[in-house]
Parts: sequence; C-alpha cells; structure tokens
Amino acid sequence: MTLKNWVPFLVILLAVGVLGRFPFVTAVASSLLFILAVADWWQKHALDGVVYRRRAHYTRAFPGERVPLKIEIENRKLLPLSWLRVEDPWPKAVGPVDEDVLAPTHDPTLGYLVNLVSLRWFERARRSYELLFRTRGVYPLGPARLQSGDLFGIYQNDRLDETSDEAERQPCRTLTVFPARLPRETFQTPSQDPFGDQRTRRRLFEDPSRSMGVREYHPEDEFRRVHWPATARTGQLQVKVFQPISAQVTVLCLNVATSPRPWEGIYPALLEHLLSSAATLAEQGLQAGHAVGMISNGCLANADHPFRIAPGRSPRQLARLLEALAGVTPLVTAPFERFLLREAPRLPYGATLIVITAIATPELGETLLSLKRHERKILLISLAADPPPSLPGVRIFHRPFA
Repeated sequence: MTLKNWVPFLVILLAVGVLGRFPFVTAVASSLLFILAVADWWQKHALDGVVYRRRAHYTRAFPGERVPLKIEIENRKLLPLSWLRVEDPWPKAVGPVDEDVLAPTHDPTLGYLVNLVSLRWFERARRSYELLFRTRGVYPLGPARLQSGDLFGIYQNDRLDETSDEAERQPCRTLTVFPARLPRETFQTPSQDPFGDQRTRRRLFEDPSRSMGVREYHPEDEFRRVHWPATARTGQLQVKVFQPISAQVTVLCLNVATSPRPWEGIYPALLEHLLSSAATLAEQGLQAGHAVGMISNGCLANADHPFRIAPGRSPRQLARLLEALAGVTPLVTAPFERFLLREAPRLPYGATLIVITAIATPELGETLLSLKRHERKILLISLAADPPPSLPGVRIFHRPFA
C-alpha cells in the first residue's frame, strides 16, 4: 500500500475526529495530511533549477593521456535539497584512473559515475576526477539521471538531465580518443619521401578546370589542349594555358578491411594499426606543408556511408582528420577497388595518393595501374604479410604487421 493510498484513510480519520470530537485523532490525522501535502509538493519541485555540468580540461586526447574532470552540481532555487543522487553513465574506456570509482552496470563497457550530495539554497557542489583515455573511439556522455525527494524521505522524484551542458562555455557531451601515433621513422626510407617529391620552385602541375589564356602550339603539347575557337580566329594553332598548382596535395586512401572477404570477420589489432598508420601519415604530411585529405571505404560511428575529408592545411585540419579516424568502425561499405574508382574523379588534379591497406589483391593492383594511366602519383603502403607485386609507376612501401 503506497503512501498516497493513505490519504483517503486519513481524511476519514480526520472526519471521525472532528465529528466525534476526538482532539488527539484530529491532530494526528491533520498533521499527517499536512506532512504528506508538503512532501508531495517538495518532491515535485525538488529538481527544479538543478544543473549538472561536466567540465573536462580536454575532450580529445591520445591513448594513455590523463585529463582532469570537474563535476558541478548546482541548486538554483530557494528550496533546499536534503539529498540529491546523480547517476551519470560513463564509458570505462575514458573513465577515471581508479576504475573502482564507477559503479557496475549490466554493460561491462559502461559504469555509473555516482555523486550523492546535499545542497542548500543557491549552493554548488564540486567533485574532481582524473580521466584516463584508454581505447580509441568517440564516446558520448550522459544523459545523467537526477534523483531527489522531500525532506521527510517519503516521496522520490527523478529525471534525465538532457540539457546539462547548455550553460557551459565548452560543452562536454563526447570524449574522443585519437588513434595511437606510430614512431616518426615508421614510414621513412633513405631514398624516398612518402609524400612524393620535395617542393621545388618549379610548378609541375596545372589545373585543367581553370583556364587562364591561350598561347601558340608547341610540338610537345598534347592534342587535347588545342583551343579550336582561338585557332580559327588567328589562323594558327593555339593551345590552352591553365593555372598552375603551387601547393602539394596529398590524399590518404584508407582501406579498413582486414580480411579479403567480409564474412571472414575482422582483425581488431590490424584495424587499429591501419588507423594509427593513417594518423601518423596525416600528421607528417601537414608538418611537411602539404594539403592533406582523406577518403575511406569505412564509415563513422552512427553512419552507414563512407567518409571523405577535403585536402586542407588549416590549423584545424589535423584535428579534423584525427577525429574522423577516432570514429571509424569496422564496417566496410564497399570493396576498396570499386571505391577508389568511384572517388577518383573527385580527387584534386596532381594530388599524391597514399593508399594504405592490409590487403594487396590483384584487383587492387589493376585499379592502381588504371589510376596511374590518368596521371596520378601513387604510393602503396601495404601492411599485408606478403609483399605486393611490382607495379610500373607505383611506388610500394611494404611494412607487414607483426
């Protein structure tokens, strides 16, 4: 029998006390009714104006790094809280250094960050933790469950704190763990630069989509460059002049497949090494002054299509690339060979393609040769156990994954 079921009984008892002129019965019944009314009103408004905030010094880090975390719980009203319990679902992969801080749940990868406080009017409580970023991924936080009740402990109310971070200057709704970085010398060889030729004063490439004029025909000019309207107007062969490309562009082409056939499953350690390789090459490319982009036949968390990041050299480009790699899932959206052929027309002209794969199939070799015939500079980085066959015009860097 719940406490609210006692209300009709107390009303009857109060009526009996008043009609029968029993002062003690009347006092007890009226007191209990008053207490129940106050308790019911209290629990309905206990969670009004309660704000729960997470403040992480950094929301993105590499595996093994530690990040300070502050939890703030504030009561923004005159009504005090005799008790408040906050249960915040927290991924163990980015949990506190002391794993015992998290209460257990039915999910072995998830725990509850529990805080029990008592707040007076307009009072704020703070708790400090140190997070350890353990495993690559993008981990959403919350929503936290707030529980409180009346002063007498009769009723209890709870709600999900969906808007706990709106008042923060830097909302902490997700924590991102980047792929681990490999040693800098991993992809460096004495005779070759993984990012193509070093920059020179000579402009090697032109953008065929951006014409800047015409000039007279030279014997070494290709026939497709002839500008026929200008030729007809001048009576002499004229060819198009295109704007030169002054910046080196590198596009990382990542194959997330770890087995030749999808039904053979995935190799988690190999997938992580692929992502670490891509992250290392992206960082090295940007440090070398390249405009770096990336395409992949994998998909991000909560998505079902491949992703692409346009080449760029902005200060945020590395963070954009690492965030994408942090969210990559093992799902393969399309065979890598078909994916490359479909994406090739969208890639910048003159870009160096760095193909990162753990599977070097004959079909991939044919695809790379086809791209090479379209004047693409290609570097194949293979993590497969067996070295790939030699491909004319394609540089190959074989580093098997142990």
